[in-house]
Amino acid sequence: MGDTEGAQVAAADCPDGIRRALGAHSTMTLAYVDEDGPQACAVLYAVGGGGRGPVLYFVTALTTRHGRAFGESGARVAFTAQRDGQEWSGLTGLQGRGRCRPLAGAERAAGWRVYTERFPFVGESERLRAALERTALWELRPDWLRLIDNGRGFGHKEEWRAPVGP
Repeated sequence: MGDTEGAQVAAADCPDGIRRALGAHSTMTLAYVDEDGPQACAVLYAVGGGGRGPVLYFVTALTTRHGRAFGESGARVAFTAQRDGQEWSGLTGLQGRGRCRPLAGAERAAGWRVYTERFPFVGESERLRAALERTALWELRPDWLRLIDNGRGFGHKEEWRAPVGP
């Protein structure tokens, strides 16, 4: 089945249902390929972005295998987000693709605010906050998202693609 078969596709603003589903979860599994082959990792994420598409923020060191892979020029990632323990008849989750980049300066400060608002326990623990502030904050800008919501009918899909151009 192709990416758009049996799904609604929009190329404008990201639909509210997809944004709500992204906000309803906090862990995504990122998949990537590097010189050793395919790999996946799970990270906590926070959702920001008031423009046409969402922006996902997560923390990981530049020195990890996935951090090195994300930092490669032209690197793309795929990801999923869903809650554990769902029944198939009510299964909801997201699939997506996009590009990651580490943030610095004012962009990092703005992303860090979004991240710590989503995960207040980071600021409540001096040790955890200090450790995470020393590592990289990443931005993932999805260019394709698919919401799967079996609660709206088995196999119900809604998709969004980022607009091309400015």
